[in-house]
Amino acid sequence: MAGATLSLAAAAPAAAHVTLERAEATPGAGYKAVLRVPHGCGSAATLTVRVTIPDGLIAVKPMPKPGWTLAVTQGAYAKPYEFMHGITFKDGVREITWTGRLEDAFYDEFVFSGFVAGTVEPGTTLVVPVVQECEQGTAAWTEVPAAGQDPHALKTPAPSIRVIAPPESHHAHH
Repeated sequence: MAGATLSLAAAAPAAAHVTLERAEATPGAGYKAVLRVPHGCGSAATLTVRVTIPDGLIAVKPMPKPGWTLAVTQGAYAKPYEFMHGITFKDGVREITWTGRLEDAFYDEFVFSGFVAGTVEPGTTLVVPVVQECEQGTAAWTEVPAAGQDPHALKTPAPSIRVIAPPESHHAHH
């Protein structure tokens, strides 16, 4: 029996990364990020969830969580982004921090919304690094696969959003 439990334990952490519920988004469209935090650091309770907003994700707004303190860091974007009706976004939320308490026995979701800038090319991956600070220890979900590397090979992969082409529309049929 002991052998069976061991192999199960080895398989379990693979599913226990901090992940985004929706892995894909399209340029110029809204994106609601639902970040799943499945466990603490080891068995220690999570006290802080800090999210870095990637370039290309604009007009970001975090959703307040009851019982958690919300803080945002504003900053300039790497380049200005034109948005509909000639509005230009030059800066916005670059980091979101939720501070509270999440026992290891529970899982929770941390939500923010934003737009994928229209200039982001389909095929781009927007990486959303997350650092989880616990009563003991820190889990940094910040690893990004090198070109050609399997993301599953990473111990603490960063959640990411794959930018895909919008569904074919009117210009498809000639």
